[in-house]
Amino acid sequence: MALTRKRLIQVKKESTYGTDSTPAGTDALLVRNLEITPIEADVVSRDLIRNYLGNSPQLLANSRVSITFQVELAGSGTAGTAPRYGAILQACGLSETIVASTSVTYAPVSSSFSSATIYFNNDGIRHILTGCRGTFTLNAEVGQIPTIDFTMVGVYNAPTDTALPTTTYSAQASPLIFKQGNTSAFQFFSYAGCLQSVSFDIANETVYRELVGCTKEVMITNRAPSGTVLIEAPALATKDYFNLAQTETTGNLTFLHGTTAGNRVTFTAGQCDITNPTYADQDGVQMLSIPYVAVPTTAGNDELSLAFT
Repeated sequence: MALTRKRLIQVKKESTYGTDSTPAGTDALLVRNLEITPIEADVVSRDLIRNYLGNSPQLLANSRVSITFQVELAGSGTAGTAPRYGAILQACGLSETIVASTSVTYAPVSSSFSSATIYFNNDGIRHILTGCRGTFTLNAEVGQIPTIDFTMVGVYNAPTDTALPTTTYSAQASPLIFKQGNTSAFQFFSYAGCLQSVSFDIANETVYRELVGCTKEVMITNRAPSGTVLIEAPALATKDYFNLAQTETTGNLTFLHGTTAGNRVTFTAGQCDITNPTYADQDGVQMLSIPYVAVPTTAGNDELSLAFT
């Protein structure tokens, strides 16, 4: 009898696309809200004409696997060491730049995308997802643990009966609640207002292709980053976000979460474009919900950065 509580995933960057990188027990990743679709395929009906009623046989095409999970927004615990989920960030179209003993920074790329192998073990039944690529959403709200929600797609491999491995969870420091004291340096269009929540969706477009004569592949074909900031509504004389939206002015979004070396994360979207600000109520206080899109500069590949220090 398999128990749903006894599940785990192991993640490792691939050196060659689609080739199993054989994640070990030391590559185990602490996650929340873990779900898998073991077979996600296009169903093709034969639609046969016969002299009796009933379904025609069904064939499966383009078989792949999708998996979703959530990690806590925290560093590795050591400055200059990548967090355990760094391989997944790279498989979502980000580069990784390490400065020894100082920082690890992730930023977008538009070519030469990395990929990862994910092992999902459901209490003795192991699913191997090779060639994984995907997308993510970052969510941070006062009073909650900030998270990154990943949606990944990989090449289907037949599952096997494989015992749960001995695991070592490392490079994931204990998270901090998103609140005053733990979170600082917030700015939105250079205004350091009272922040309730912020979200960011990298919104990668992924497609699975299985062409004759070619490698089965999950491709990232575009991204359209966007999100929402919820702050206390400032006086117009202090910051007029309505005018900024009308004039199509762009501005920055940044915050620092964490207080100690090895567990500080700075999110930056350097050039945001506001869309439709709306009012919201919270505890009788007037709030302003501000959707935005993150756009690159003329240099490209700079819509966001995640810096772990």
